[in-house]
Amino acid sequence: MHAPEPAYLATLRTGRFAPKIRRAFRWLKKCGLCPRKCGVNRLRNETGVCRTGRRARVSAAQAHFGEEAPLVGSGGSGTIFLAHCNLLCIFCQNYEISHQGQGHDLGPGRLADCMLALQNQGCVNINLVTPSHVVPQILAAVFIAARRGLHLPLVYNSSAYDSIETLKLLEGVVDIYMPDFKFWDPVPAAQLCQAPDYPAVARRAIAEMHRQVGDMVINSSGVARRGLLVRHLVMPDSLTETAGIMEFLAREISPATYVNVMPQYRPLGSIQSHPRFSRALTAPEYQRAIQSALDAGLTRLDPPRPFFRL
Repeated sequence: MHAPEPAYLATLRTGRFAPKIRRAFRWLKKCGLCPRKCGVNRLRNETGVCRTGRRARVSAAQAHFGEEAPLVGSGGSGTIFLAHCNLLCIFCQNYEISHQGQGHDLGPGRLADCMLALQNQGCVNINLVTPSHVVPQILAAVFIAARRGLHLPLVYNSSAYDSIETLKLLEGVVDIYMPDFKFWDPVPAAQLCQAPDYPAVARRAIAEMHRQVGDMVINSSGVARRGLLVRHLVMPDSLTETAGIMEFLAREISPATYVNVMPQYRPLGSIQSHPRFSRALTAPEYQRAIQSALDAGLTRLDPPRPFFRL
């Protein structure tokens, strides 16, 4: 039995791909790609919050074996780390990439080369990390790569700080949405990301993602082909945050939502100035977070990783 083809191949065949690219690049002239709506002309390399102009900046492209079980398979997830970010959490575990912009600016052709190289290495998907601010550039690269033989599922690995309008451009292109739903409460979102609207934006974005791709579909080899996978980074003293998010997913999205409750929070960067978040997560806190997911009725949880406290 043949695996279902990625969504972008059908969109390419029907002629619906090129108009998406044209529309996306028009939005860069007065940028409103994400909820920040900076309004700068990125086609002229003006920059707003994400500090990204016309080209996407790539920090690394590699097979990654530390992702969720259904994304890894036998060949690893073909991970492309996109530099800069539209959310800019002050505790980011990839600070050098998201805040400092470590990487190289690539045009669509070079970005397509990265995708095809990962496919040739045997990766099971193309995993775009922090893509929200470079959707036009991604669309252009996937268009080129698909015409040159790309046939892997496309993973959109975001902070969930995504606009509905931009997500709709990705319908028929993205196969797997993997948002990280970080905060239920606007207060920590304002303190740590300067985005008090984050919880409301994330709820709407995740609902739209699920509308497009549905629940996670995993093939007989244990590899994800299509659907929604939600991450949640558990933070210290944040049980009410986790409970709210899990109840939302179970009741408003689907009780079959595949969820990764993540324990790897570390107090990095300027988060040290916030007493509530200036320590590592404890094992009991993580276990309570897992229990809150189960209490909400979520049963498709990514297998827990060993818990380490540094």
